[in-house]
Amino acid sequence: MVSIPRTEFVRRRKHLMQLASGAAIVVPAAPERIRSNDAHYPYRQDSDLVYLTGFHEPEAVLVMVPGRAQGQVILFCRERDPERERWDGPRMGPEAAVAALGVDDAFPIDDIDDILPNLIEGREQVYYPFGRDPEFDLKVFAWINFLRTQARRGARPPQSLVALGCLVNEQRLIKSKAELKVMQHSADIAVKAHLRAMQCVRPGMKEFQVEAEIMHVFREHEAVPAYESIIGAGANACILHYRANNAELRAGDLLLIDAGAEYHCYASDITRTFPINGVFSEPQRALYELVLAAQEAAIARCRVGKVWSDIHDTALAVLVRGMVALGLLKGSVSKIIRDESYKAFFPHKSGHWLGLDVHDVGDYRIDGAPRVLEPGMVLTVEPGLYIPSDAKSVDARWRGIGVRIEDDVVVTAGEPHVLTAAVPKRVSEVESWMAAARAKAA
Repeated sequence: MVSIPRTEFVRRRKHLMQLASGAAIVVPAAPERIRSNDAHYPYRQDSDLVYLTGFHEPEAVLVMVPGRAQGQVILFCRERDPERERWDGPRMGPEAAVAALGVDDAFPIDDIDDILPNLIEGREQVYYPFGRDPEFDLKVFAWINFLRTQARRGARPPQSLVALGCLVNEQRLIKSKAELKVMQHSADIAVKAHLRAMQCVRPGMKEFQVEAEIMHVFREHEAVPAYESIIGAGANACILHYRANNAELRAGDLLLIDAGAEYHCYASDITRTFPINGVFSEPQRALYELVLAAQEAAIARCRVGKVWSDIHDTALAVLVRGMVALGLLKGSVSKIIRDESYKAFFPHKSGHWLGLDVHDVGDYRIDGAPRVLEPGMVLTVEPGLYIPSDAKSVDARWRGIGVRIEDDVVVTAGEPHVLTAAVPKRVSEVESWMAAARAKAA
């Protein structure tokens, strides 16, 4: 099994505490959410808590108190409870947490009101992800207000709350070797899912049947969807966040699949667009090859020393030149980019950070300037073109065609490393792969 070693979680916490000398850091678990009546949504741990502990249970709080002699890293978690574990599954419990997670001490979550105020007393700031869980926000305010009531007895409450992201986001943005191994594994699972989808697609199927094939691969390999899969056939591919996934697949149409796996909370994110009958029509091929050229040019810019905006600007320039050449847009390339008329057919940016969240943390601009790329950053590159069915300004042959191509790219000291390269994307490769898959199935 590919996983993050315990020593890395310890290292991450130490690094964070070095940045927060004189402060306290409070990181709550994600709350459980009710779907209906007594049925819960699938539980997914808070990304910051996962990043700092690898702990996946609800009702937990990590507290870090740099320099505290009695222990700097404290976890509050649920106690062992045979009756509840009979219903909900095993719990780690405070007794096992110290050895299992490498924390200094652990206490029952029910004792947090008695213990936590003493941990943050005398600290100048508390770093905490406020606004993420309003109920826990109230608890933090209550602990601080309690300390304020004790000021006459010499208690020193924290003077400010600071967003946890100010510390941890920059750390999470640069992936370690262990993280990249997990992310490659997540990408490999998503690759298998896309290949299975390309293999099984036939006219007459429903979009949700394709989604089921993808989900089968995810669960077969201990993964879950990193986000709601988009399975858009025909004109549905022009809906950027299409979610219905219930239309019929028709011969002659393209199918856009945007689906990524989440493995041990690390996301992958792949989009491929291919012909349902296995062969691109001429208009489909023209738009597809334009998007592919934009993506390849943008991936080539994912290098140390380049700035974040280079990626989108490069893809955009290729797309606009191509749209003018195809007659989709009229005017000079510079004017079209300046007045943003291209957004009729390309309304989104060309990528985002990727990691524990599919749209991962990290600033895209530093002091107002586009961020410079560094080794260990992971991002998606995903240009697209979407010609709505009612786009009266263009020739009818283009209408209803949507194309997006997306890969996950690691910035290295040398060439960009594409985690998801194993899914075919050149026209000849796609058509050959689908033909071979269908011949094998026949």
